[in-house]
Amino acid sequence: MTLALYELVGRDSARPFSPHCWKARMALAHKGLAFETRPVSFTGVATVENGTNRTVPVLRDGESVVQDSFAIAQHLDAHYPDRPSLFGGEAGEGVTRFVESWSQRTIHPAIVSVAVLDIHETLDEENRTFFRAKREAAFGRTLEEIQDGRGEEKLAAFRRSLEPLRATLKRQPFIGGETPRFADHIVFSPFQWLRIVSTFRVLEEGDPVAAWVERCLDLYEGAARRVPAA
Repeated sequence: MTLALYELVGRDSARPFSPHCWKARMALAHKGLAFETRPVSFTGVATVENGTNRTVPVLRDGESVVQDSFAIAQHLDAHYPDRPSLFGGEAGEGVTRFVESWSQRTIHPAIVSVAVLDIHETLDEENRTFFRAKREAAFGRTLEEIQDGRGEEKLAAFRRSLEPLRATLKRQPFIGGETPRFADHIVFSPFQWLRIVSTFRVLEEGDPVAAWVERCLDLYEGAARRVPAA
């Protein structure tokens, strides 16, 4: 049975960049499951799998259609229990919910503030218009005003916000401990997002977080590294 993952792309369909789609990609690789990719542009997302208001990622697994990266991870652990666990049980799943909330409120906004114009540049003209209109309406500012995080003061503040992650990674190689879990894939994915769309770097050389990103890039025979950096 073929699994199919719908994921967000720009002009280059071989360069998926959405952090949420990367969570699902890494989850599938973690499970050792073969899957095909179905690239989708911003303007095509809403109608994936005949939906009327879809978001990606979406996984087609036989008769099942699963939307949302966390739901996909839950589906994979439930339906492929003989493969390496993404959560390590119910308690691990609960803690991972916290990790996702922290990541989306700490790392994601910082990446948007340094790379939203770079994301815009990866798109074709139709999708640039769509992306600009949606993001500027959501933020109440122009993309140029949103991308205000490249100053030294704001960059230093973001690096300080990673101290809980940094302290953890000084004691163990992965958030999950000696081996990665879905929590690692969640936190890694926004850094992969930035790596693919932008040459701007937010982590300093020698930072334990940067070393961990490199370890994540090498996971599963370099599944994430195979998509080249910007």
